[in-house]
Amino acid sequence: MRKKIVAGNWKMNLTFSEAEELLSAIVDGISEKGKSDTEVVLCPPALYLNMASDLSPESEFFVGAQNASQHEKGAYTGEISAAMLASMEIDYCILGHSERRKYYGETDEILAEKVKKVIEHGMAPIFCCGELLEEREAGSHFEVVKNQIEKALFDLENAAFMDVVIAYEPVWAIGTGRTASPEQAQEMHAFIRKTITERYGKEIADSTSLLYGGSCNAKNAVELFSCADVDGGLIGGASLKPDDFLTIVNSFPED
Repeated sequence: MRKKIVAGNWKMNLTFSEAEELLSAIVDGISEKGKSDTEVVLCPPALYLNMASDLSPESEFFVGAQNASQHEKGAYTGEISAAMLASMEIDYCILGHSERRKYYGETDEILAEKVKKVIEHGMAPIFCCGELLEEREAGSHFEVVKNQIEKALFDLENAAFMDVVIAYEPVWAIGTGRTASPEQAQEMHAFIRKTITERYGKEIADSTSLLYGGSCNAKNAVELFSCADVDGGLIGGASLKPDDFLTIVNSFPED
C-alpha cells in the first residue's frame, strides 16, 4: 500500500524564533489530532534541521532537507552533503525543485548523482518534476516530465528506486496561485505511474508515492487528494501557516 505523504517545503523563510513558533504549532496540532496513517514531513531551511530533528522523535512527523550536494565531501564551500544530513537522522531530502533547476543550474545529470547520494545515506529523495507553461501549451508536458524522470531516476536498481517519492510540480503553478485542476493532476500522475511501470513493473509503480505540488492549499487539497493517483502533496506557501498546513494534512478521503 502506498504511503500518504504531506511534505512542507518552507523554502528560504522564517527567522529562528519564527521557525520555532511554527514547529511548535504544527507539533501541537498533530498531537491533538492523534496518530494518523499520513506521513507529515517538515522541510525547514538547513539551519533549523537540528531543531526539527530534536522534536521529531517525540511527535508524529519526519524531517526533510531542501537539498543535498552530489559530492561526498571536500572543498565545496557552502554545500551540505548527504552524509552530514544522515548524521542528523534526516529522513527525506527534496531534490530537483524547479527553483534549484532555474536559479542554480541543476541538470538531470547532476540530480541523478544527488539522488544516488541521498539513497546511499539512507534517506528518501522527494524528486520534483514538472513542465513550464510554454511546454504545457505546446503539448510537450508529458515528454518533458518523462525525460526528467528517466534521466534522473531510471539508472537506479529496483531496490533503490523503491525509496523514491516523486512530486509533480507544474512550474506554472508554483507560487503563482494557479493550480492544476484535479483532472490535470490525475492525468499527469497516472502518466508518471505508467512510465514507472514500463521501467520497474506494476508492483513497484503501484507502491511509489506520487505527490502534487504547485499552489496546493487548504481549499483545494481535498479535491486533489481524492484523485486515484495523487498520494499527497509537497506544500510551499501554505506550509508556513500552521492551520492551513494541518488542514491539508487532514484532507485525505476516508478509506
